[in-house]
Amino acid sequence: MKVRVVCRKIYDYIRYDLKEIAFPSSLPDPPNIKKRRKLTWEERIWVLKRAARLYAASWVRDIGPDLHPNDYKKDEMADETNGEKKPSKGKEPSTLEDLAVAARGGMETLRPALQRVYMTRASAYRDALKSFIEGYQEGVQQVMEKEDPKTQEDADLPKKST
Repeated sequence: MKVRVVCRKIYDYIRYDLKEIAFPSSLPDPPNIKKRRKLTWEERIWVLKRAARLYAASWVRDIGPDLHPNDYKKDEMADETNGEKKPSKGKEPSTLEDLAVAARGGMETLRPALQRVYMTRASAYRDALKSFIEGYQEGVQQVMEKEDPKTQEDADLPKKST
């Protein structure tokens, strides 16, 4: 009978505990959460097709004037000579807009835009660090100048007493 109990305990350990150790289950959902029904195979296929269509539509072959501004400047110059002048925008695009336009063009156009962003950030960081160091050195010099007269006065006092 003891062999049977031991075998049963080993079986239960392998069946329940070892499975939980190897593949832990997540915490149960809170009671106010309603579980969704599982999708049927037809619905899964429909979702996959829809996602594939949307993904394929996101890859546009004509990347437009935003990514090749030099090619389209020639067309604008021709339009301006015909007497049609478009109102020019006075502001430059923001960094976020620039990155969004570059991201539409793929990795070839995104890499230089990201390099520009990182270089401007690095130069701003370097300038801030230089100004901090200069300010720190000025502060140290001021403190040292304040301490110099005090040490000279302390040195003068013993000389007068002797």
